[in-house]
Amino acid sequence: MRDIQSGPADVALRIDRVGVKNLSIPLTVRDRAKGRQQTVARVDLSVDLPAEFKGTHMSRFLEALRDMDTALDAASCKNLLLDLRDRLQARSSHLCFLFTYFLEQRAPVTGSPALMDYACFLRGVLLGGEVELILGVEVPVMTVCPCSKAISREGAHSQRAMVRIEAQCSGMLWLEDLIAIAQESGSSPVYALLKREDEKYVTEAAFAAPTFVEDVVRNAASRLKAHPKVRGFRVEVESFESIHNHSAYACIDQMDAEQHLLDAGPVLDTM
Repeated sequence: MRDIQSGPADVALRIDRVGVKNLSIPLTVRDRAKGRQQTVARVDLSVDLPAEFKGTHMSRFLEALRDMDTALDAASCKNLLLDLRDRLQARSSHLCFLFTYFLEQRAPVTGSPALMDYACFLRGVLLGGEVELILGVEVPVMTVCPCSKAISREGAHSQRAMVRIEAQCSGMLWLEDLIAIAQESGSSPVYALLKREDEKYVTEAAFAAPTFVEDVVRNAASRLKAHPKVRGFRVEVESFESIHNHSAYACIDQMDAEQHLLDAGPVLDTM
């Protein structure tokens, strides 16, 4: 049968990224406490396309994903990127896995257990034989406004904020580490289940540690810089203000230079 895709292009321009988006697959991710956990991922895959080719072969993306080891880690991502490059005769290949990760969290006083869910991603690129991986997570925290506390006779305004971390990995980096860094950077973690004793503790602890959005992003950045498995990072914090009709925002970007290879990739869309 005639291969239209491999024929000449009507307009001979190189395409940076061509592929498939929003594939859904079952996936296994590493869990530090239990070894592994099952989840469902949304997957984007792409490669570059030379100017002389009219189109890519979309079925080959599905075949490469089908043949991938369903345990998501650095080795399986590297193998998938290599497979995509070779199957599609490309110079570069890209992937992004978006998935939900669950951690059991215990209330601070009663110890009541409940699952917290976190939006996570693993994004990767292969270019010139080099693989770059970025692990990301979004973590809700509570913040208490230091200014409001200082000027008010009673109370202070508090709100939920979202800490979004993207980390360039140097070796095995646990999602649990990134989640803990985010939780430790605000006034208080956010909990799935709280009894009255827990709520009292959380409220008092948060008001004892007021934080601006600038404090949260600096706290997270300093912890990421100190982590031995983090080579570069971007951390963003959005505070969903309770007394303003806008959000407060801060970002610290200390990605390595080659991060520009990944900037056009898929990102979480919850912020």
